[in-house]
Amino acid sequence: MASSSSVLHCHNNYIKKMAVVIDNHSILRGVCAEASKWSLPSGDDVIIVGAGVAGAALAYTLGKDGRRVHVIERDLKEPDRIVGELLQPGGYLKLIELGLEACKAFSPNADCVEEIDAQRVLGYALFKDGKSTRLSYPLEKFHDDVSGRSFHNGRFIQRMREKATTLPNVRLEQGTVTSLLEENGTIKGVQYKTKDGQELRAYAPLTVVCDGCFSNLRRSLCNPKVDVPSCFVGLILENCQLPFQNHGHVILADPSPILFYPISSTEIRCLVDVPGQKVPSIANGEMANYLKSMVAPQVPSELRDAFISAIDKGNIRTMPNRSMPAEPHPTPGALLMGDAFNMRHPLTGGGMTVALSDILVLRDLLKPLRDLNDAASLTNYLESFYTLRKPVASTINTLAGALYKVFSASPDEARKEMRQACFDYLSLGGNFSAGPVSLLSGLNPRPLSLVLHFFAVAIYGVGRLLLPFPSPKGMWIGARLISSASGIIFPIIKAEGVRQMFFPATVPATYRAPPVN
Repeated sequence: MASSSSVLHCHNNYIKKMAVVIDNHSILRGVCAEASKWSLPSGDDVIIVGAGVAGAALAYTLGKDGRRVHVIERDLKEPDRIVGELLQPGGYLKLIELGLEACKAFSPNADCVEEIDAQRVLGYALFKDGKSTRLSYPLEKFHDDVSGRSFHNGRFIQRMREKATTLPNVRLEQGTVTSLLEENGTIKGVQYKTKDGQELRAYAPLTVVCDGCFSNLRRSLCNPKVDVPSCFVGLILENCQLPFQNHGHVILADPSPILFYPISSTEIRCLVDVPGQKVPSIANGEMANYLKSMVAPQVPSELRDAFISAIDKGNIRTMPNRSMPAEPHPTPGALLMGDAFNMRHPLTGGGMTVALSDILVLRDLLKPLRDLNDAASLTNYLESFYTLRKPVASTINTLAGALYKVFSASPDEARKEMRQACFDYLSLGGNFSAGPVSLLSGLNPRPLSLVLHFFAVAIYGVGRLLLPFPSPKGMWIGARLISSASGIIFPIIKAEGVRQMFFPATVPATYRAPPVN
């Protein structure tokens, strides 16, 4: 039988152990209280920052492939923008391929461009000095439903967000991402503020940043060389008809182009390009005066009254036009997409086509992978993304930059001749118009074809100068025209990457095999 002193000793030890347990429990409660400020690893596969066109489409695409996706968007209200309103036929085909649009050939169900009063776009009309020419999309090989679409940007984005959230493994949350969480050079997730101001952290093996042209996260993931060549001044025209129904209209005005296209059955979007980063003040009436005195006389007569009426209503909006080549810093655990990654002048309406094409490339690369946790191997493998995206992205980027410079007025005689040659070349019809329009529409993403057509325009312009008989002045302007054309397109190609554009088969990263899980 144990002695009383042994019993007392055991009792004292028991009390000490209980004190430690209680003390540890108090510490644990303190830790838990502190940790409640942060979210713990949630088991998500991918975090997507931003739920615009790129973010919402990517969320749906990855969610449909079985990924657990957490989307964090700063503002879930319907966006109100004056750009991102025209989806080219090439982009529409990508939308179908991603499952975001039910083509009438296969399904009558409404989808992302249905029930938002979207308008079919069948091509462009080009105006210069009172003359016009119609450029139709080469859609003969496609189903009748395939064409461009124009719409209110916010309605389209809301439909895509709704589509993404139909998947049970996609979670859409309103919050502002303030920073990326980095550990030993690898992005582990994001820190963000919720709608009610609570600071949280979210973790996932892969973070995709799609927070648009104003991205505050891109700096750590790419080399952001952002150029702002001009600003768009936006108006909505009502109660009028376009000269060419179901066509976008481009007026080669002075000093730079004016665009018109339908965004609903009753509204026409007008975008007036103003070169430079500074525009006349809207508040003091300078903008209204500029539009009425400088721009209105150059607007087609069918639209002029509605244009002046839209100015008088006063709902004038402005938007800087940004261009930025894709110069990524491959970073383990993170990827850039959409306008946060790559921008071009919006003259050709190619931004959404590039974004949707990029999502298709990324989807196909990720498909064989079930586990995304090996960040270093995944980053090494995804280097092929930057080359595989080039045919579509570089064609549309280069064409947008080159066309903006060619379509803008210039006091230089050679540039004037280039502008006129471009209008006349496209007016020839046949392959002279179908070739460039197929490039612009995203239906023929071939960089070499783009360069050939661009210099065909330049040579056509030289021919106009030298026929019927060459003169010294004509020869001099012709030589400067070729030089000017080279000065326009070659810097854009250099920024895009000559090797990736024209010789992608020589880039070793193109052949990277998926990492073994």
